[in-house]
Amino acid sequence: MTDTQAGAPNGEETVPGIRILAQYIRDLSFENPRAPDSLRVTGEQPAIDIGVELNAKGRPDGLFEVELKLVVDAKKGADQSFAIELVYGGLFELAGVPQEELEAVLMIEAPRFLFPFARRIIGDLSSDGGFPPFMLEPIDFAGIYQSRRAQNGGEGVVVGQA
Repeated sequence: MTDTQAGAPNGEETVPGIRILAQYIRDLSFENPRAPDSLRVTGEQPAIDIGVELNAKGRPDGLFEVELKLVVDAKKGADQSFAIELVYGGLFELAGVPQEELEAVLMIEAPRFLFPFARRIIGDLSSDGGFPPFMLEPIDFAGIYQSRRAQNGGEGVVVGQA
């Protein structure tokens, strides 16, 4: 007697997949409150604070929205040089992803797809604001996900429904 596993109707294995249907800027802000004084070259490098937030939610049509929020705050001493806030989103279609892996795919893999585009927008925006292009370092989305799970006592990070 042999064991058989149910596969796709045509007898092929269903391979998990992720497909980006759309990418978009939901919100974008650039502040340069001390211009033009903030643009003078002084030799002092600004202190940079970076914030990262991730959100994912399912939609009634079976698709998923994932948003990557990046906040870049540059200061020289107590003076604000510039501030950038970007919420960059994507609409994803998932196929063959087991329910127990859904959260990790949405909170790790989807942001990895979005990040290079968000990084370019921030670099272009800082340059267009008169500063050298600010290029974000790669972000460890798996580390962020694991940290959020640890904060929730090992429970999953909530992926809401629209």
